[in-house]
Amino acid sequence: MKFWGYKRAEGRAGIRNHILILPTCACGSESSRIVASQVRGAVNIVFNTGCSDVAANTALSQKVLTGFACNPNVYGVVIIGLGCETVPHNVLREKIQKMTSKPVVSFGIQEEGGTLKTIEKAVRAARTMAAEAARQQKELCDISELLLGIECGGSDATSGIASNPAVGELSDLLVDLGASTIMSESIEWIGGEHVLAKRAATPEIHNQIIQVCRDYEEHLKAAGQDCRAGQPTPGNKAGGLSTLDEKSLGCIRKGGTRPIVQVLAQAERPTEHGAIVMDTAGYDISSVTSMVAGGCNAVIFTTGRGTPTGNAIVPVLKVTANAHTYQWMEDNMDVDLSGIVQGSITIPEAGKLLLDEVGEVCSGKLTKAEAYGFSDVAVDHVCRFV
Repeated sequence: MKFWGYKRAEGRAGIRNHILILPTCACGSESSRIVASQVRGAVNIVFNTGCSDVAANTALSQKVLTGFACNPNVYGVVIIGLGCETVPHNVLREKIQKMTSKPVVSFGIQEEGGTLKTIEKAVRAARTMAAEAARQQKELCDISELLLGIECGGSDATSGIASNPAVGELSDLLVDLGASTIMSESIEWIGGEHVLAKRAATPEIHNQIIQVCRDYEEHLKAAGQDCRAGQPTPGNKAGGLSTLDEKSLGCIRKGGTRPIVQVLAQAERPTEHGAIVMDTAGYDISSVTSMVAGGCNAVIFTTGRGTPTGNAIVPVLKVTANAHTYQWMEDNMDVDLSGIVQGSITIPEAGKLLLDEVGEVCSGKLTKAEAYGFSDVAVDHVCRFV
């Protein structure tokens, strides 16, 4: 299986060719937004942190920002900082330049003399990059170049019995073709972690999966909290899910059945090929953020209740098996799998349908969130992650 993508010097293929306008901190986010609005082919993210934080959280923020810049969907990067944040723009630029050969420039609002002067310089730099990016031709790439993030949010009873198993089928098909997939949201493995761990390729990976869930619960207990207080969410309950265990058993179905070859920390880049899991929070937007920072060039997102979520750097393909949700939120949903529930399509057939759809998105078809220009970013700051 092939797709048309953009070859990168580092060896990965992008399915988009963005110029990323990247703030170092919250104070650079609005200027970044304005710059991106002035340059065709540019995208920006809104970053809600980056300053006045403890060391472990600062490290995670830097991990996310450098991961965004190195994502294969990005051609070049324009960094905008304020000047007094924890990690200055020039330091972030140097970190990124050590990891990639992409063009990277940076500006500081305080250094340049204010917002307007910074925007003027950043727009010029971004336009130069956009002109260079426009010259790059798409090439035929093997599907093994795909790293697909797998996410769920707003789950209901149809998620665990239909859309998640269909995406699990998709994951198996992709892995068999040589691609890689990442499933995240470790809090939503709890109660089903022993089932997930059985898929581990080695005893060490088996134990890692169990330990991830144990550590998460113990971490919350140390703060006097219980993960079951927020899980399932009110929307999950209204959709027919009653316990975290029930939700978890449905959640892990979307990861497929192939051996798990690696367990990643948040925003970590994989070193293995195949089925992979990432230790993230149960908040879907922060999980997508971490997977994009980890190098995913596309994300597939199952939902029962519906969601508008999108990401500026990678396409987010929204899938539901709830017929009402697809009809009611058709503006947000990309794929209708309600035929599984109705008996007109099997789960293996749905998996093949999704494979075709993912192939089209990889070759340039826009998802609905992309067409709207949605950009959802959230960094889950839990100090235990470094």
